[in-house]
Amino acid sequence: QVQLVESGGGLVQPGGSLRLSCAASGFNFASNAIGWFRQAQGREREGISCISNLAGSTWYADSVKGRFTISRDNAKNTVYLEMNSLKPDDTAVYYCAADQRKMVYSASYYCRTANLEVWGQGTTVTVSS
Repeated sequence: QVQLVESGGGLVQPGGSLRLSCAASGFNFASNAIGWFRQAQGREREGISCISNLAGSTWYADSVKGRFTISRDNAKNTVYLEMNSLKPDDTAVYYCAADQRKMVYSASYYCRTANLEVWGQGTTVTVSS
């Protein structure tokens, strides 16, 4: 019954902005860890931003640092990814993920390993003129 559903993707011009949303059902999204990942055509899955309840840490990949912001609204059981100054290389399917297991690790751990237990179906972002 645990489910994550991404939304907010679409077509945007270079330099534009999008906000992705990930709505959780079946569990409280005040989770031990949440993260956003992406996979572009012909490329490996990349962890781009994660939050861990371990010391309240947040991590961003170098490729998005300064442009993307991760946040969560516990009242709405939703996590967001605000994306600014978008580039064609940001084109990918974006996935959210969450983990509520007992062992908690740093934010960088989750983004490096993709070791989160629940994943959404993805939303497509296309950055093109």
